[in-house]
Amino acid sequence: MNIRTQVKTHSHTATPFVATRIADNVLDLIGQTPMVRLPRYLDREDVNLVAKVEALNPGGSAKDRPARHMIERALADGRLQPGDTVVESSSGNMGIGLAQACAVHGLQFICVVDPNAQSQNVAIIRALGGQIELVDHAPDGDFLAARLDRVAKLLEEDSRRFWPNQYANLDNPESHELGTIAEIDAALGGQIDVLFVACSSTGTARGCRDYLRRMGRKTKVVAVDAMGSTLFNGTAGPRKISGMGAGRIPELAKGQEFDDLVRVSDVTCVAGCRRAVAREGLLVGGSGGGVLEAVRGMQDELAGLTVAAIIHDSGSRYLGTVFDPKWVERELGICEADVTALAGLAPADS
Repeated sequence: MNIRTQVKTHSHTATPFVATRIADNVLDLIGQTPMVRLPRYLDREDVNLVAKVEALNPGGSAKDRPARHMIERALADGRLQPGDTVVESSSGNMGIGLAQACAVHGLQFICVVDPNAQSQNVAIIRALGGQIELVDHAPDGDFLAARLDRVAKLLEEDSRRFWPNQYANLDNPESHELGTIAEIDAALGGQIDVLFVACSSTGTARGCRDYLRRMGRKTKVVAVDAMGSTLFNGTAGPRKISGMGAGRIPELAKGQEFDDLVRVSDVTCVAGCRRAVAREGLLVGGSGGGVLEAVRGMQDELAGLTVAAIIHDSGSRYLGTVFDPKWVERELGICEADVTALAGLAPADS
């Protein structure tokens, strides 16, 4: 059979394409992110591990959901008017999501960041039209407090500035209740035994838990937090991986309880990122590496179960940190060979 005949034969039997939905604007592309099985990540084959890949939102993370929801709810009820300026404190992903939403709705955006913000994220916010306010000094090293102080000053200067306040706004968890977990639940036919989700403001975890309770699901929700985080009665300490943990307890997190809690170190997050690439070809962000390693740490008790893991963003945002061996050794004090061993990929002395 020649190539021309082969191609023609295959074209007759190919599955016809389904017409692609045309979105009205880029914000309509948020949500309905894909899910993928990760059969090689764990050391055992009897755990059905499925990941929700939030990096495929148009802004590159799960934060697109609350960013859009907070802005559109505020526009709908009059708290925010066309032409106003949105001001928010962010270490990166929320800032990107808000910059994107503001661009679509004709709003100005000021993002207050500190020196720990990923330079690539700051560049993306600027590219989307956002203005950057850098807080480069923090009493007692509490940059979150310093950022929030700057937000307060910016709001005082102009009455047409609006603060979504991702740390206390109930539209944050509601966006995940209406979207993220509803999509996971539908994809798995309501059969989710355990859900693993990283926590910072706790918006994602809270929204997911509330949906599952409302639907009468028996799903166990495992909160994954960073060592050095104050969440869930934790003790504040140094943290280098962004997107997980909190230096002070956000309003949304107060009094929140989940079925289980796993704390992961920065090094564990890095190891998870390395393992996800090596075993699954999946480039995940630092919090995603932590979530996957939390699953691996509990894999023996998860035998025979269906486990969903929310991967908040892509490792492409962390090429200069988590995926840079020099940064890891300088900031976390561990060499690449030891990270590889921790990831279960090779012995430390190989």
